[in-house]
Amino acid sequence: MKIAYISCLDHEQYSVGYDDEESLLLQFLLKKGLDIERRVWNDPAVDWQQYGVAILKSPWDYHECIEEFNTWLDTLETLRIRLLNPIEIVRWNSDKHYLSDIAKAGLKVIPSLFIERGARPALSPLFDELQAEKIIIKPCIGAGAKSIIHLAIDGINEQQSVIYQLLAKESYVAQPFMNEIFDGEWSFVFLNSQFSHCVLKMPGGGDFRVQHYHGGSMQAVKAKPAHLKNAEDYVAQFGKGALYTRVDGVICNGEFHLMELELIEPYLYLDTYPGAYEHFYSALQELIRPYSIIR
Repeated sequence: MKIAYISCLDHEQYSVGYDDEESLLLQFLLKKGLDIERRVWNDPAVDWQQYGVAILKSPWDYHECIEEFNTWLDTLETLRIRLLNPIEIVRWNSDKHYLSDIAKAGLKVIPSLFIERGARPALSPLFDELQAEKIIIKPCIGAGAKSIIHLAIDGINEQQSVIYQLLAKESYVAQPFMNEIFDGEWSFVFLNSQFSHCVLKMPGGGDFRVQHYHGGSMQAVKAKPAHLKNAEDYVAQFGKGALYTRVDGVICNGEFHLMELELIEPYLYLDTYPGAYEHFYSALQELIRPYSIIR
């Protein structure tokens, strides 16, 4: 069975500062004997019909051209190419409105208020509703801290026109700024719903963002059993059938609170745990074994 290993055109710009996990994993899977090829998701020259399965590894630019991305998903669906993670999960996870579904399920999520495209709301009530002195406003379709605004109540007048300009183009979500981020953001990595490893990401250089290109750092850690159990609950309800799920959040008052459920293109920190690459391969084999037919 031929496998497409999905990437983006210029993945180097997103991976600066970390090991090139995309290439390392691809080489690992090739050495395992898989018939697998790296393919750019929006390359018009790709003949998708030759593939039985597609691994959604690093389409890091999908949020910059979401309509084109959804059209590509339609193509895979029409051709009956099995996408890992599943197409329905990818569609759901591409828009941060999914956080409301998780909250409705009774799982702990950072409080979120959604501001729809074209709205021009008064900003001061957001602070009251979120019970916060500082808030974060970020796109509902976005990644990597793109267009994120850190807003204090005394900065409303200065930022209001900027926020309204952004809302004219797309929907945003407002959340309280969590000071717990300075204690680190936890990432639990699951492969085919089985826990693999955990890392703690720390902001750096006086910033609150943990991404490496904003000065953040990370280290492998062992989480408390209670927090791991919390992470497992998100996967059990919303990550079924997924090759990978990354559960990101902070510890607030001793309890894990979800910030993001990453099911589309997260860095998996496979180099932080000795058996992680093997875990990935085993999870992949379990998922594709029933579909191992010649196309």
